[in-house]
Amino acid sequence: MKFTKMHGAGNDYVYVDCFREKIDNPEEIAVAVSDRHKGIGSDGLVLIMHSDTCDFRMRMFNADGSEAQMCGNASRCVGKFVYDNAYTNKTQITLETKAGVKVLNLFPVDGKIEKVTVDMGEPILSSKEIPVDWNEKQLINRIVDFNPEEYAITCVSMGNPHAVIFTENIVDLDLERIGRKIENHPMFPEKTNVEFVEIIASDRAKMRVWERGSGETQACGTGACAALVAAVLNNKLNRKAEISLSGGDLELDWKENNNHVLMTGPAVTVFEGEITI
Repeated sequence: MKFTKMHGAGNDYVYVDCFREKIDNPEEIAVAVSDRHKGIGSDGLVLIMHSDTCDFRMRMFNADGSEAQMCGNASRCVGKFVYDNAYTNKTQITLETKAGVKVLNLFPVDGKIEKVTVDMGEPILSSKEIPVDWNEKQLINRIVDFNPEEYAITCVSMGNPHAVIFTENIVDLDLERIGRKIENHPMFPEKTNVEFVEIIASDRAKMRVWERGSGETQACGTGACAALVAAVLNNKLNRKAEISLSGGDLELDWKENNNHVLMTGPAVTVFEGEITI
């Protein structure tokens, strides 16, 4: 199987060109290639595919083999892949995902894409739709007991569920323990991604993320979008802000005119290779 290793702000995936490769067992392959000791090493597997309704289609699988609805960082890398490999010459494309159609604006430099803006769509705040088992229509800044810790959380879906927590000194968090506990809490019937956010200024924040099915990653596009929405709802950030993650910075803009969240960030090819699966 030929593959391309790519990352968006450090959120790295193995990308497979399914116009040329046939993948019958993506769940098993995702586990194998994601292993950082015995495989290629990644946060998961992304399949770049034909779409009947859009320019291209993306399927993505976490490191544990579970299929995810959407990944903002991965979608940017898909945009770079299809442009750099001459599958399109358009600088605006549509991408079919399990979380709906996403519009990507591509910014070429010397014929290669370095940065992509993704229209991530409208945030979902309904507890039922996120989903989160909560007795109110929305879960915004409510204290939840995760034994022994208690956190004020805000829940947002950007096509996948997120629990956002505002705190200080995120570098000192035992995210391995806390993130796993919150991800698997029974109040989240489909599990959840977890974001710990430290506010720096009205237009800047730092974030660490625990992704369901993958653990701590260097960046999460949908998580950054969810963090911005949660921060605006809690009067902590402007609607346009930059969020810094360990893998890099993402620019976010929650538009008032159409309620869509725009995310801009880098897309980088690391290397290409071939592996026997």
